[in-house]
Amino acid sequence: MINENNTFKGFLESLGHILHDRNNSYGPPEKSLKNIADRWSVTLERVISPEQVAACLIDLKIARLQANDFKHQDSMLDIAGYAAVLSKITSRNNCG
Repeated sequence: MINENNTFKGFLESLGHILHDRNNSYGPPEKSLKNIADRWSVTLERVISPEQVAACLIDLKIARLQANDFKHQDSMLDIAGYAAVLSKITSRNNCG
């Protein structure tokens, strides 16, 4: 998925394409994380925030990456993607 040169630029370009594709397929990530937070809140019987959902998904991907000796590029892209979304929603929450 990352270009053959495996550069920072290539990684970030791949991430940008993935985030764009996911947004087109699933809608805004803030809305998805809010929906997941609402569902997890019911399941876990405590309030879960969208930020906590993003952090948990990052942790899940880190566990999967560790299981693959830190060699799975898709997991690295997923971690970066969730971090980008987390940054976006926390920036929005802190500005308003």
